[in-house]
Amino acid sequence: MAGRSRIRVVVTGVGVVSPIGIGNDDFWDSLVHSRSGINFLQSLPSDGLPSAFGAEVRDFNPTDYLRDKKFVKVMTRAIQLGVASSNLAVKDSRIAPGMVDPYRFGVVFGAGRMTCHPSELAAAVEVCRAEGGIDVSKWGQKALAEIAPLWLLRQMPNMPASHVSIDHNACGPNNTITCRDASALLALSEAVRVIEADRADCMIVGACSSNIHPVDIAKFHSFEGLSRRSDDPKRACRPFDFEREGAVVGEGAASFMVESYEHAVARGAEIYAEILGTGAGCDGQGAANEAAGLGLVRAMESALRQSGVRPNELGHINAQGKSTQPDDIVEARAYHRVLGDYVMNIPVTALKSYVGHFDAGAGAVELAGTLLSLKNGYVPATLNYEIPDPRCGLNVVRGEAVRMRNRTAVTVNRTAMGQSAAAVLRAI
Repeated sequence: MAGRSRIRVVVTGVGVVSPIGIGNDDFWDSLVHSRSGINFLQSLPSDGLPSAFGAEVRDFNPTDYLRDKKFVKVMTRAIQLGVASSNLAVKDSRIAPGMVDPYRFGVVFGAGRMTCHPSELAAAVEVCRAEGGIDVSKWGQKALAEIAPLWLLRQMPNMPASHVSIDHNACGPNNTITCRDASALLALSEAVRVIEADRADCMIVGACSSNIHPVDIAKFHSFEGLSRRSDDPKRACRPFDFEREGAVVGEGAASFMVESYEHAVARGAEIYAEILGTGAGCDGQGAANEAAGLGLVRAMESALRQSGVRPNELGHINAQGKSTQPDDIVEARAYHRVLGDYVMNIPVTALKSYVGHFDAGAGAVELAGTLLSLKNGYVPATLNYEIPDPRCGLNVVRGEAVRMRNRTAVTVNRTAMGQSAAAVLRAI
């Protein structure tokens, strides 16, 4: 049996805004029918970019999902996605206004860098233009008047958590996690600790990012390496496949209602899963650490130790699966180190093959995939897994979704710098 915390913590609501669907039903339908959200970029010209592909959230009108339309003007695309997902999660949890003591209702949200569009500062720069360059002396005198007074609110990573707390009158513990890919699971871990410490009954957890921007695309390619395929965008992201050659940028968000088991039962909530254990770690310095992915090893060991779950009790692994040569090998080695030979019996899915890579938000969308897998009893296939990489040696699900032999899962995320997080969940 899995170990139990003094206060059990469960997930009672899920909200997804992703390239393969807005809302849980559309998102899950795409996963079980292997529909990719990666295609040629449509929201911006791709000329001169290192990749012409991306996973964009299509047909998203923020005013359809936000409490007040006037807030759109102080939200970046990422914030819009994140707040929309939180509203979907709260609605899914069936928590109505006033149902929860506002001072025992908190928010922990993960966020990436909020990209500033050049057009937002173009007028100010034009004021400073002078023969032969820029006259910076005009910046304070005239240029600042050309910048919207609330412009800075669009750039701050704590704004998703702020908007979410205002929308739902969540006046309890509030924090923002900016740890790229690991942000969502670290936010989940903090929410668990807050509830276990009896400082809140409910926490809205989530993460959001949008990397569909020329600056982000160039940055991703320089730092992590994007796929340069030019034939079929849907085949570009190939986690753990021998012929993988880079990631694909994307955007999206997911949010979750996390609450104590007693609180959920008392209000008659539907429970997706119990959070049995969480863990975190970082690789540190040295070639040996980088090769072994010790941060991910420690994160998984901690989560499994807290949960009391043994390798043979895991129904599946929801992997980071970035689709770069080095990252997938490091990740696979960590699984072998933690789970031993039994790792070959555990189905592995990598959802970036559907939605691309968008740091904080991707981790949240993948967590949503784990929870919906636990609810429905199926593990989605990993797209484009055609030639298994013998250096990884994993039981990657391919072709079509497979039935889960038991509804317990471990989900992980790891940044390029080795910051890692893991969580073990079980359907109840």
